[in-house]
Amino acid sequence: MTTNNLVQCLIYLAVLLVCVKPLGAYMAAIYEGRFPRLARALVPVERWIYRFCGVRTEDEMDCKTYSIAMLLFNGLGFLAVYALQRFQTMLPLNPMKMGAVTPDSSFNTAISFVTNTNWQGYGGETTMSYWTQMLGLTVQNFVSAATGMAILAAFIRGFSRRQAQTIGNFWVDLVRATLYILLPFSVIFTLFLVWQGVPQTFRPSVTVPLLQQTPSPAATGGGSMVRQTSGGDIHSQVIAVGPAASQIAIKQLGTNGGGFFNVNSAHPYENPTPASNFLEVLSILLIAAALCYAFGAMVRDTRQGWAILAAMLIIFIPMLWFCVAQEQGGNPLLAKLGVDQTASVLQPGGNMEGKESRFGIVNSAIWATATTAASNGSVNAMHDSFTPLGAIVPMVMMKLGEVVFGGVGSGLYGMLLFAVIAVFIAGLMVGRTPEYLGKKIESYEMKMASIGILVPGALVLLGTALAVVCKAGLAGIFNPGPHGFSEVLYAFASAGNNNGSAFAGLGANTPFYNVWLGVAMFFSRYWIAIPVLAMAGSLARKKIVPPSSGTLPTHTPLFIVFLVATVILVGALTFVPALALGPIVEHLMMWS
Repeated sequence: MTTNNLVQCLIYLAVLLVCVKPLGAYMAAIYEGRFPRLARALVPVERWIYRFCGVRTEDEMDCKTYSIAMLLFNGLGFLAVYALQRFQTMLPLNPMKMGAVTPDSSFNTAISFVTNTNWQGYGGETTMSYWTQMLGLTVQNFVSAATGMAILAAFIRGFSRRQAQTIGNFWVDLVRATLYILLPFSVIFTLFLVWQGVPQTFRPSVTVPLLQQTPSPAATGGGSMVRQTSGGDIHSQVIAVGPAASQIAIKQLGTNGGGFFNVNSAHPYENPTPASNFLEVLSILLIAAALCYAFGAMVRDTRQGWAILAAMLIIFIPMLWFCVAQEQGGNPLLAKLGVDQTASVLQPGGNMEGKESRFGIVNSAIWATATTAASNGSVNAMHDSFTPLGAIVPMVMMKLGEVVFGGVGSGLYGMLLFAVIAVFIAGLMVGRTPEYLGKKIESYEMKMASIGILVPGALVLLGTALAVVCKAGLAGIFNPGPHGFSEVLYAFASAGNNNGSAFAGLGANTPFYNVWLGVAMFFSRYWIAIPVLAMAGSLARKKIVPPSSGTLPTHTPLFIVFLVATVILVGALTFVPALALGPIVEHLMMWS
């Protein structure tokens, strides 16, 4: 790793950590109903929303009612997004006359955005109307993220309350996450992106003449985005625009990741400058990291939040270093051919395939590691073009369960499940009933935690196995051998962990992949959320156990290391055989 690489990584981590405490304290105050001065102007808006919707804020819910409310709301969101895609030809704000989306793609996309996965098997600028993008996808970017944050708030109350029958009100938690946290930050970020050059307009796509006519190849790959003369030469290009900035802001802050344009944040209209790149990749982890401090503040012991954050960083930083190092090392096959892989004066050498020259290797590696540490899935480089071991980093980050920061809300409650497992194992070692934050961890909690941890891994492995033995699954693999297997494994890891990024090179917009990836997204979201809420209800009913000499401190370096080991061991035992068949074999073949 060069000095320049190290400095850029340190600046990124430093800015992220500086923001953790103030933002975390703000979010904790919001969820506890203590509105900071800056947020008080929105209190009348919140009250009006409750009156309009008939919500009684004083009526709290038990875990069962909370779960039903969450599922009903998400179910309605699924139907709305599906209908918008199927009927977009009859709806307004469709200046490019986009046709109806196919049923299987609509099904996949609706599940994807409702579950905060945002997997996209289509090109946004050539498939979705402005109305669908705004009313369907952007709205779900807000409320799917707010749903994860609401579940986390309920889970935290399970630890902080004593012998309580309720864990909060889903509608209140949903509104507060959207109104006080996601919406204000998204408005500010949108204005910044517009300033940097990201479009925010209802105008149709713009056709511009080329300075020089280009002979048309047999397959331009441009589809409807190029215009040709009768002789076949390309003489103009259609440049897609639209209300992009507002969707890009919330897609990053809410760890959604779905792009307005097909190549996502590698597109110059989604991510035009180094400043936009830095703030976009910072916003991917910003809320997820700050929620660690909010967790500590809400359980009245900020050391617990810092301990969880430290465990995340202990995994994140080495993986980031490894990804940068592998990409900076370049492609040995090109080196054998005598190809100069120099990226720039500041970044000598390295694998620049699939990367934007304006960002370079280190910013591409930071983004790839951050977007798969969080369940974000946006990209500013093509992961399919990373070196085999460079690409193994985003794979591993997803396969750990998206708990190293993870999605807003969902990442932290996933890590807390691992904390419960770690406490239980430690209790077995010393022959004592395990406790976490003063609550005894018993068989019911362990069953729920086990379901939440095992379901994503099972979905990834079963889905990959089905795809590589089924004719319809094999038909989408355009790169046979280990790399093709890696593409399938990455796709199901992305769906099974609610990430949404793609390895590319896989023909996934087919009925087979649209249906089965949709199934993986659905179960990976709700078969974790429901056990978490059930566990929250069980913990809330318990009394607080005073600490004693036999209580395991859960804020010490020893526990942090134990928690990290638990996360890594579960991931290793689950996925090492599959990784050996894909990127590891490909790496060995590349050097042989």
